[in-house]
Order: sequence, then C-alpha cells, then structure tokens
Amino acid sequence: MPRGKSSGSAKREPVSPPAEAKKAGADAVGDATRSPLKNVSAWKDELEVAENTSESDVHDKKQKTGGAPRVQSKGKGKSAASAGAAKPCSSSMSSSGGARVLYWHRTDLRLTDSPALTRALDPSTYSDHGSDGTIEAFWPIWCFDPTYVYSTRVGVNRWSFLLESMRDLSERYEELNEKQKLWVLRGRPELIIRRLVRDWGVTHLAFEKDSNAYSKVRDQKIKALAEELGIQVIDTPGRHLYDPDEVIKQHKGKPIMTLHQWQSVTSKMGDVPDPLPKPESIPDPGSTDLDEHGEEWGQYAGVDLNAEIRTGNDTCFEHLTGPSSEPFSVPTMGQLGFADPTTTIHGGTIEAHKRLDLFLSTPEKVAKFSKPNSAPTSLEPSTTLLSPYIKFGCVGVRETWWGCKRVIADWEKKGGRGETKEPENMFGQLQFRDMYACAEAAVPHFERVRGNSVCKYVDWALSNVYDDHGVEIIPRPTDRSNPKAEEYFEAWREGRTGFPWIDACMRQLKYEGWIHHLARHSVACFLTRGQCYISWERGMEVFDEWLIDWDPASNPGNWLWLSCSAFFSQYFRVYGLVSWPQKTDKTGALVRKYCPELKNFPDKYIYAPHTAPQAVQEKAGCIIGQDYPFPMLDEHAAKDLCIARIKDAYHLNLHGDSPEVINGTAEDKLKALHEESGATEDMHHEEGKKKRKRSGEGAMDKFVKREKK
Repeated sequence: MPRGKSSGSAKREPVSPPAEAKKAGADAVGDATRSPLKNVSAWKDELEVAENTSESDVHDKKQKTGGAPRVQSKGKGKSAASAGAAKPCSSSMSSSGGARVLYWHRTDLRLTDSPALTRALDPSTYSDHGSDGTIEAFWPIWCFDPTYVYSTRVGVNRWSFLLESMRDLSERYEELNEKQKLWVLRGRPELIIRRLVRDWGVTHLAFEKDSNAYSKVRDQKIKALAEELGIQVIDTPGRHLYDPDEVIKQHKGKPIMTLHQWQSVTSKMGDVPDPLPKPESIPDPGSTDLDEHGEEWGQYAGVDLNAEIRTGNDTCFEHLTGPSSEPFSVPTMGQLGFADPTTTIHGGTIEAHKRLDLFLSTPEKVAKFSKPNSAPTSLEPSTTLLSPYIKFGCVGVRETWWGCKRVIADWEKKGGRGETKEPENMFGQLQFRDMYACAEAAVPHFERVRGNSVCKYVDWALSNVYDDHGVEIIPRPTDRSNPKAEEYFEAWREGRTGFPWIDACMRQLKYEGWIHHLARHSVACFLTRGQCYISWERGMEVFDEWLIDWDPASNPGNWLWLSCSAFFSQYFRVYGLVSWPQKTDKTGALVRKYCPELKNFPDKYIYAPHTAPQAVQEKAGCIIGQDYPFPMLDEHAAKDLCIARIKDAYHLNLHGDSPEVINGTAEDKLKALHEESGATEDMHHEEGKKKRKRSGEGAMDKFVKREKK
C-alpha cells in the first residue's frame, strides 16, 4: 500500500529512532544524504565487535521511541525482472570461473578518476581471488535504504541533487554499454546483497573505501556478511587526496587537528596520486532475474523525520526493483513523496565537469584564487561551487587537484606571477577537507560534545539530550526551561532574526542548499559564540538537513571551529552583523534578493533597517516590527555576554570526555564560575543599557584579510 503523508507533528516529540537506524550497517543513501545520526560515535565503539553483531542484537538495544510510526511494507512477490524461483538461477552461476562482480556505488557517482571502479574493472584484480582472471558479469548497483529515507532529516534540494547524480551516472554507463545502467535496488543493503549473491551468483563485491565512523561499521558488517556468503570483498580508497586511515596511522594513531600536521604527515607519503581515466568499456551484466517473495524490503518502522517535507504518498519501497514499468530505475522525488526542489544547483558528472572546466579555463583565476578574499555577498557564487560535486563523488578530488596544478604550471611558464599560497588557495581548501576527515576518523563522538575528546565543554543552550542510559533522544525534546533560546533558534533557522545579513544567508541556505563559506562563518558564529550562545550541535543539524554539500567530517569540523570548541580558540573575534557584509557589498544585493520585504530600503539602512526613521520605513513599504522583525537581541550586549561565558569555559578547561561532562556535573561547575565572574543574564541586561560602538563593528572584521580595492 502507498504510504500516506505523515503528520509533521511527530517532529516535536521526544523520540529516538530504533537502534537499527543508529547502528545497523546500511547503504550510502545514508552516506550520501544523511545527517550523521546522533549515536554515530557508538558506531566506532562497535568496530571491534561488528562482525559478531546480528541484526536482532542491534534491535535489542534499548531506545526511546514515540511519535507516528512507519507501517512496515512487505515484498510483493517477484519483481518485474524476475523469472526464477527463490533459489540460485542456473543462468546466474559461473560456469567458466570468471568473476561475477557487484560494484556498490555510494559517494562515488562517477566513472572518471575512480580508483575503486578502475580496480574493479581490471580482470587481474580477481586472479588471486578465486577466479580465472576474467570478468564474466559486472553489475554497478545502488542500494536505496529505507532507514535513511525516514530516519534522517534531509531537505528536498539534497535529495534532488542525489537523484540527478544517480541518473547521470546511469546514463554514463549506458554510453559505454547499452546493456548497462546503474542497477538501483530499494531496501536494506544487507538484505539486498544477500539476495543478489544468491540469485545472481555474485562472487565478488567491490566498493570505494570510506573512513568515516558510520561507514566503517556499515562496511565491517557487510564484510562479515560477505565472509558468511563466501564471496570476496575488494575495497579501494579514493574519496580523499590520501587515505585518512593511512594518514592517521602515519600520525601514530592521533587525530589530525591542524593543517600543518596534515601537511607534515602527507609530505612523507609521496605526491597526490594521478587521476585515473574513464574506463573504455564496461562488461555486460549477468542475469538480473530476482525473486523478492517473502522479504520485507521497506521494513523501517520508526518515526518519519521527513514528514514535514513529504507532500504526497511515498511509494518508493513497494517493490525491490521499483515500478514494473521501469525496473531498477532511480527513484523520483514523487515516489519519495517529496515536492520539487528549489535549488538551481543540479547534480551529475556533466554538471560537475562544466564547473571544473569553467574554473580551469582561466589560469590566472585558478592561480590567484584566494578563498578568504572571495565575496560572501555576491549574488553569483564567487567560489567554484565544486563542493557538492566532490561530496557526492561526481568529480574526483585528484582530478580537481591535478587539473589546477596543470593550468597553474602552464600559466607560470607563460610568465604568470603572484600565485596564492596555501591554505588560502584551491589546494588548501582540498587539504582542509582531508584534515577534517582525518580528525573525524580518529575522534570518537566527533559530531557531538558528549564524549568528544577534542571538543571544549561550553554550557551552551539547547545541547543534545540523553536518557539515563546515555542514549541521545531524537528528536531533541523542547527545552521548556529556556523558551528564549528555543525562540532564538527557530528565528535563526527560518531567517527572521531581525538582522538582514543573517536572515538573507539562512534563507539562501534553505532555498539553494548552499551559501558562501564566509556566510556559513557568519551564521555559525552568530548562533554560537557570537550572540545566541546556542549549541553548535543544533546549527550542525540544520546544515546537515539543508546543505547539498553536507559532509560527515567537514560539517561537524567547521561547527567545532566556528564555535571555538576545537581547531580555533580566538573566541573574542566575532563577525560584525553590519560592517562585515558591508566590506564586500554596501548595496545589500543578497539581502534584497532573499529578504525582498527590505528591497526598497536605501543602502544606508539595508543591513540595519531598524535604525531607519519611520518616514524611510514607510517609503520603503516595510515597517520594522510588522513587515520585518525587529532585532531579536542586542548585538553587542549579547556578544559581550557570550565572550565572558566562553572565557569561563576556557578557564574551567573541560572537554567532552571529561568525567564531569559524562556524569552531568560540568554544567553546575560552569554556572558557579559564571556567577563568580559576573557572566550572567543580569550582566547582559546592564551592558545593554550602556552606550554601544557603531552597530555591526566586530573584531573579526579586522582579523580576516581583505584585498584592497
């Protein structure tokens, strides 16, 4: 039966998804679209026992549940492609001794510069793995996991980008072999792989290695399944410039916490590997007959966390292979029950290479690219906008690296001078991505405060909530003791804080699924250490949902950085809410686009419309406090209070794994320190009465380098 639209009210209830949703090995819909579920750190604890953990063991772990449950959807018999009974098809079994390879795509939606795919297509790979050194059948597959369709908040823009990228990849396969495509199956990967091994006679499973916490446990369990089924697994690194696990090993098991550390370690590991060419051909698939009788493919029965964005019936999991009219097809937004996206950023390798080629077509621009000096206020992206494509693997990171190296070398041969140095240049940005991956892979609980050894403890408002067993409650219960923080958070999330620069950035993020990195800095600083003193965990969740280029390491890493919880400690440097955007655009073009109610204000007031005289507001057709909100807080008083409180936290010097944090006494200790230092709400109110310096002036304005016009 089709699943009707679920009530969005479930969103507000305190509920934790089943343990299966947090711990069970699953597919790359989770990898490619998911926000990291709250017990991602527990996945790291499972690594040593993953092979001995059954699905029933996982389900037996205690979790809190509530809200509207999903009704289980059972298999409906044979798929449209099925022609055999529930036993191995004789036509699928190898008679020649050649390898029958299942290539499992996750976040590597490309053919070019794919070490894992290149290795999987090399017949010699299998000569020592139980075959005669030939490839008899090859199936590139994608497992669409229902757990992550329902248990993880992901906005329509990232879903759309993923589906577009999958369709593009399928077309690229068809170009090389008309019998081929991306074979999409809808269900839990451990069930799918078990069935494909049985029905298709698979002998080898290949995929790109992934080092993040969730993926390690998922892949460990899949490897245990493969061993049980008697098939070989071939995993090959390719997501990063260097394999994060190898970098950590070279760093004696310690996390990489600075770019200098990463550069020091990798300088001894040789050059970044050369990009690999697109394969010239793809072997034929074997039989695709499948019997889905008796299986429950869409069996997720937890709360639908995407209910509020689901506008129709979701029919995605009615059959293992999808609609009978289009077996093995990429799901549509309609089948998932989602509305159309709002973003103008489209997925796929074709789009990825258009952007990369456009950037590389101007060598001087590549050579002098300096991310800190790009404009966050620009209507058109002032950076490459390659991040979503690198995240989904639509373009290879080595291809990007060496493409830039090549054009800069040619430019210098022709007399070009003045190349930007690391880390501001393009190479530095790719290195930062690797640095975060190396931190996340080595630090348990990287995506939260509790248990995170590198995260400075701060008594933020609206922090994660845990039950008596230390299991996080998802969704987070409303903090009824702090309604102001809840109000601030919702206003920030929806872009109605009364500060046009912040509101424009947040509205752009929701609409496009992307904002400039300095815009991300501004909104993250504002929410956490700048003015609101709200946990970076909450901001990270919103970015998890809305960013197309969401990354399981870079997103929490950046929030740790911007909140001064790790990586960066100069908490007194705060972005001005007026003077900062004025540095690159005094006209407020971005504000006028995403806050159209302010579009008629003079430039003088565009970033602070509440300071405009009543007559100016009337002429602009926008009365502050009626048509656009009055600022929800005093910018400078709130900033001073945040700085004072974080100073106390730094003095206390506790981290996420400190005993006081684990046993819950840290908050009281820090509260006492605030009382002693005067870092309280009373201080906030008193300071708010004092004369303030010019609105929007912040220390960060002088801290970040700017090119002189």
